[in-house]
Amino acid sequence: MQRRDFLASSVTAAASMPLAASLAAGAAPMQDTHPSQLAPVARKGRIKHSVSKWCFGGMPLDQFCARCKAMGITGIDLLDEKDWATPLKHGMVCALGNGPTSIGDGMNRVENHDRVVAECERLLPIAAANKVPNVMLFSGNRRGMPDDVGLENCAKGLQRVMPIAEKHGVTILMELLNSRVDHGDYMCDRTPWGVELVKRVGSDRFRLLYDIYHMQIMEGDVIRTIRNNHQYFGHYHTAGNPGRNEIDATQELCYPPICEAIVATGFTGYLAQEFIPRRDPMTSLRESIDICDV
Repeated sequence: MQRRDFLASSVTAAASMPLAASLAAGAAPMQDTHPSQLAPVARKGRIKHSVSKWCFGGMPLDQFCARCKAMGITGIDLLDEKDWATPLKHGMVCALGNGPTSIGDGMNRVENHDRVVAECERLLPIAAANKVPNVMLFSGNRRGMPDDVGLENCAKGLQRVMPIAEKHGVTILMELLNSRVDHGDYMCDRTPWGVELVKRVGSDRFRLLYDIYHMQIMEGDVIRTIRNNHQYFGHYHTAGNPGRNEIDATQELCYPPICEAIVATGFTGYLAQEFIPRRDPMTSLRESIDICDV
């Protein structure tokens, strides 16, 4: 599943898939529990937990926020502008807002720069007003473009965005995604390429989103990469590999030491769950937060 491309084509269908898969497997459906019935979980406070809403089906955002808050989650990832204010009502934030690019069509195309800069001029003050700390911009696909050309194009475009981001105190993130399984031809698919881009942009308001699942597919050696490059990472995503499902003992990544490595770097941003649940979604989400709450 290719998450944001999939969402762009059919938000409703995307929303129903995890729940449908769960029901097909015989799991109990998500219950419409009133917030007053949810017993809050005290977390250790070493990691700020978030979760990508798109993975967790058709539950209304207000209800989803209430359920997440009771688990000790404080952020919701990858919401559109119209939803940025909703987590605030629950004492949470949208930890990562969607920006004006798509996975396939992004900053490596010079012809996109004027539009993206204009949209950032509009969006970033709204993000700041809604306490959204991060907004996403993607590199885009190669489509035959050499990586060095794409790197230079991305740097030029992002340097135009940085004064806006700096003015409003919002960090722009570019996500590292795998181009082997999920997002064929995506350009920002390796840590060294992304790190070089951060260096060229030269602003504290531009960082990488290090997606652990995606980079396990592309590179492996996750903990060493985090230790050596953490200063270039502003956000983390999780999922199990192979399959992009629960981060449990059925897959190859061991998240407690990965999360310990993140904490040891002094990281103060968010780590967001972004797996597609095969079982009851809220049970799997609760278990994943327990695993990562080191």
